[in-house]
Amino acid sequence: MHDPLGDDPLVDENARAVVADLTVRGQTVATAESLTAGLLAATLAGVPGASAVLRGGLVTYTVETKITLAGVPSEVLDEVGPVAEPTARALAVGSQQRCGATWGVGLTGVAGPEPHGGHPVGTVFLGIAGPVTTSVTELALPGSRWQIRMAAVREALARLHTAIAEQ
Repeated sequence: MHDPLGDDPLVDENARAVVADLTVRGQTVATAESLTAGLLAATLAGVPGASAVLRGGLVTYTVETKITLAGVPSEVLDEVGPVAEPTARALAVGSQQRCGATWGVGLTGVAGPEPHGGHPVGTVFLGIAGPVTTSVTELALPGSRWQIRMAAVREALARLHTAIAEQ
């Protein structure tokens, strides 16, 4: 018998675990991504069976799309900017609400090559909105632009997996 969540080496283990856990619970997830530009949603979609749990992903690479697509209040962006804890929180909640998902994940940060808004390269804010609580974690990730973006996705998946297990 074929295992639909088989051993494809290109499928992230935490992505596989998130899809499996959400499937068992009958829950869903959506993303709002700035610095990762859809890589988190694409990583989840790489898991067989993801269509049962992945509601959608918003690529909010600009200030305007953070407002129009994810519903981040313009006041938040005016006060703290696009790379900040309140922005990541609003992205997570916005993806959850706009896509009708149980869980929402928001990612914003600085992948480089230059600092942005007073934040050094590698600064990432990860928001996770669940059915009960919303949390934001600030990360300092090393590496090149690509390495920072991929590390942000890995961190998001690992922390989402933990959050799902805890709620």
